[in-house]
Amino acid sequence: MTNNNYNVQTDEQIARDILSILPDAPEDPNKEPTESPKVFMLPIRQLKSFQNHPFKIVDNDEMKDLMHSIRDYGVMTPITVYVNKNAEYEIVSGHRRVFACKMLKMTEIPAIIMDYDRDQAVLAMVDSNLHRERLLPSEKAFAYKMKLDAMNRQGKRLDLTCAPVGHKSRDILAEQSGDSKSQIQRYIRLTYLLPEMLDMVDDGKIALRPAVELSYLAEKEQHFLLDTMFSEDCTPSHAQAIKMRKFSQEGKLNPDVILSIMQEEKPNQ
Repeated sequence: MTNNNYNVQTDEQIARDILSILPDAPEDPNKEPTESPKVFMLPIRQLKSFQNHPFKIVDNDEMKDLMHSIRDYGVMTPITVYVNKNAEYEIVSGHRRVFACKMLKMTEIPAIIMDYDRDQAVLAMVDSNLHRERLLPSEKAFAYKMKLDAMNRQGKRLDLTCAPVGHKSRDILAEQSGDSKSQIQRYIRLTYLLPEMLDMVDDGKIALRPAVELSYLAEKEQHFLLDTMFSEDCTPSHAQAIKMRKFSQEGKLNPDVILSIMQEEKPNQ
């Protein structure tokens, strides 16, 4: 394996270096950066996955290609981490690289330690993954929700006189993501689905628009629907999902009503 010439340091040296890179006072925004971020060799056993990380790590052909690359050339791009409130190294970007290194029985990985608070870490984590070509609906759903919540909290802290913080955050998120505000809201609605139903959305068994309507059903009603889908071996169309949402809002949705709706003839989805 190619030696990337990173400095191997002890835990005590790493701790001292972390303190040395934390600024004592806000830096001059006009000041030009003088050096590249410092890269540390961190023990993989000390790394924690990002809390509520919304992106799935899959052991597929792409992962095998990554493992082959790391085995032959090493980790070419350092991961980024931040020190969370428990004084742990929490991965911001590089979960797939860490997984590949674990599979290769490696014990250390090059990392850049960022001076982030929690919300800054959330924004950086989401942004580092949203550029991927193939994202599951569930990944977009939780990523958008996490980023929007963090943006809203930042806005409230930074500008307490700005009333429509959420509205502005959605505008910014739409510009950054390429999805419209309404599409982002649809994805976020998916976070209200039962995990089993969200898996069906990821698998393409339930389309996005019907899934959004179903997200308004109560948890017990979603369980009723799941039981009916399994017993009848079918999934609801958009029209059927709208009808179930209407019955739910009226307090009239029960297993018999769900079965009746699901047994209606419908065009192919």
